[in-house]
Amino acid sequence: MNIVILLGIVITLATGIPVLLQLLKTHPRGLMILFFAEMWERFSYYGMRGILIFYLTQQLLFDDATAGAQYGSYTSLVYLLPLIGGLLADRYLGTRKAVAFGALLLVAGHMTMAVEGSPATQTLTYANQSYQVVAEGRMEARTVQLKIGDTLHAFGPAEGGGLEIKNLPANAPLPSVLPEGSYKMEKKSDPLGVNAFYLAVSLIIMGVGFLKPNISTIVGQLYPQGDPRRDSGFTLYYYGINLGAFWASVLCGLLGQTVGWWAGFGLAGVGMALGWVVFVLGKPLLQGKGEPPNPERLKEAVVGPINREWLIYIVAILGVGGVWVLVQRNSFVAWALLSATVASLAYIAYFLTKCTKVERERMMLALVLIFGSVIFFTLFEQAGTSLNLFAARNVDLSITHQATSFLGIPMGSAEQLAAAGIEPKGFWIDATMGAAQT
Repeated sequence: MNIVILLGIVITLATGIPVLLQLLKTHPRGLMILFFAEMWERFSYYGMRGILIFYLTQQLLFDDATAGAQYGSYTSLVYLLPLIGGLLADRYLGTRKAVAFGALLLVAGHMTMAVEGSPATQTLTYANQSYQVVAEGRMEARTVQLKIGDTLHAFGPAEGGGLEIKNLPANAPLPSVLPEGSYKMEKKSDPLGVNAFYLAVSLIIMGVGFLKPNISTIVGQLYPQGDPRRDSGFTLYYYGINLGAFWASVLCGLLGQTVGWWAGFGLAGVGMALGWVVFVLGKPLLQGKGEPPNPERLKEAVVGPINREWLIYIVAILGVGGVWVLVQRNSFVAWALLSATVASLAYIAYFLTKCTKVERERMMLALVLIFGSVIFFTLFEQAGTSLNLFAARNVDLSITHQATSFLGIPMGSAEQLAAAGIEPKGFWIDATMGAAQT
C-alpha cells in the first residue's frame, strides 16, 4: 500500500472520529450534510487543481508562460463569478437551490475534463527535415526525447542559446548544437481535447459561482443568532474542506500519474457527484434553511411559460458560452482585472475623502487586511503552478537514496509523496557527510 495513503488513513481516523462525534452530538444534523457536500466539492476542486498545470504543459503542450496565464484566468474567474451567484441566491433562488444547481454544473465540468482526447504532438524541423519529439509518462515521471532515426536522444537548451541534443553519433544528420533561429518547433493539438478542456473549465467556473458563496451561508443559518455553537460549527465545517483537499491531492494526483489524466479528473468528477447526492438527499435535515426569499415571485412566469427560476438556470447555462470565450483570452482577463483594481482603488480613495473619521479609520484597517489577503492568495496559488513545476523538474522526490520498505510497505518511490504535493527533499537530511563537508 502507498505510504502516503496509509498515513492518510491513520490521520483521518484519528482526527475524523472526534469530529464526527461532535457533529452527531452537539450540532444541527444539517451541518453533517453541508460538511460532506463541501468536503466532496473541495475534493473535486483540489483534485483538478493539483494536476491541471501538468495537463496543460504535458497533454496540451502549453509553454510555462501560457499555462500559468491560463491557470490564472481560470482561478480569477472562479473567484469572481461567486459575486453574481451570491447576488442571485440572495434575491431570487435562495442558497439551497443555488448550491444544488452549481453542484450539477460542477459535475458536468469535472466529467468533461476526463475527455482528454489525443495528446498534442511536437516536431523539430531543421534543414527541411522533421524529427518527432517523443514524450512518455506523466507529471514528474515524464521523459521527453528527440527521435533521430531509430534512436531517442535527450535534448534541452544549450549554453549561450540554441538547442543541444545529447549523445549524437558522428554521422548524425544534424549537429549536436542547433543555433538559435536555425530550427523550428511545431505543435499539433487535438481539437477535441482542447475544446473539451475549455468547456470543462467554463462549466466549473459557472458552477463554483453558484455553489461556493452560498453553501457556507447555509451553515450560518443553521444556528440562531448568538448561538455559541456557531464558531465551533464553522471549525468542523472547515475540517471537511481540509479533509477533501488532502485526499484529492493524494488520490487524483496518483491516478493522474499512474493511470491517465482521465482517471485523475474523472475521480474529481465522481467526488463532486457524491457531494451533489449528499446535498439533495439531505434536504430534510436542513430544516427549511436556504429557501428562496420570495417563492411566489420565483415561480412567476416572466418570458412566456418560463418562470423566473428557470430563466436564471437557462441564462446561466448560456452564460457558460460567454465564459468559454473569456477564459481563452488571458490577456483580456488580465486587463480586466487591472482595470477593476484601479477602479476599486479610485472609489476607495474617493470614499475616504467623504466619510467620517471613524469610518476612515475602519476603512484603513480593512485595507490592511485586504492587502495582506491579496499577498497571501497570490503566493498560495503558486502551489498549483510554479511550485508544482519546480517540484517535478528540480526536486528529488524520493525519501531515501535507495528504495526501502517497512513492514512490507514500499517507501522511497518518487510518486508516493509527489501526488500529495510534498517535497521530501526539503526535510530529509543526508547524514553521509565527508570530512571536507564538516
